[in-house]
Amino acid sequence: MKNIHVLPYTPQLQGLYTIIRDKTTRRDDFRFYADRIIRLLIEEGLNFLPIEEKRVVTPTGSDFKGAVFRGEICAVSIVRAGESMEHAVKEVCKRVRIGKILIQRDEETAEPILFYSKLPPDLKKRYVLLLDPMLATGGSACKAIEVLKDVGVAEEKIIFVNLIACPEGIKRLTSEHPEVKIITGFIDKELNEKAFILPGLGDFGDRYFGTE
Repeated sequence: MKNIHVLPYTPQLQGLYTIIRDKTTRRDDFRFYADRIIRLLIEEGLNFLPIEEKRVVTPTGSDFKGAVFRGEICAVSIVRAGESMEHAVKEVCKRVRIGKILIQRDEETAEPILFYSKLPPDLKKRYVLLLDPMLATGGSACKAIEVLKDVGVAEEKIIFVNLIACPEGIKRLTSEHPEVKIITGFIDKELNEKAFILPGLGDFGDRYFGTE
């Protein structure tokens, strides 16, 4: 699919995913190596922002034809696990604004419900990095995209960044929001009956924040 982009599965990435998938990995190691993957994903997401040509003069007095990003950017994390990805965004995007969306599942209907959102007032003018480590059923991600669209953000300006996705979540998201770009590090096999990704890595938020 044209809007799904998976990081090349290099030996480095294979090693990093092996560590964070291992149930015996300590929390400090899980955080450290997850952060390394997140940094790679954010850098990849930035590759899909529009640029325009810019010429500069180097210290040697030579002309150089380069490029500069055209537009403004904002990151929006889906609370709570998505907050783990904010630090990497701040490291590579100077003075970036960060919004928050809190979505929880209704216990009776299993459908996502919006509980809270705090977004920059000029969000519709910006390109949005939507942050959530896991794309499982796709319910939370789709609800978050609806929130962004409701305030005027165009689908094609939304880049959804996650560590692990599964076919079920990808199918739902691409069906409901076909112009949203998905940047992921790995596409796993399937969901189990409890909507956990297999082989997965467990509950990312619990492992990252130490609330297992």
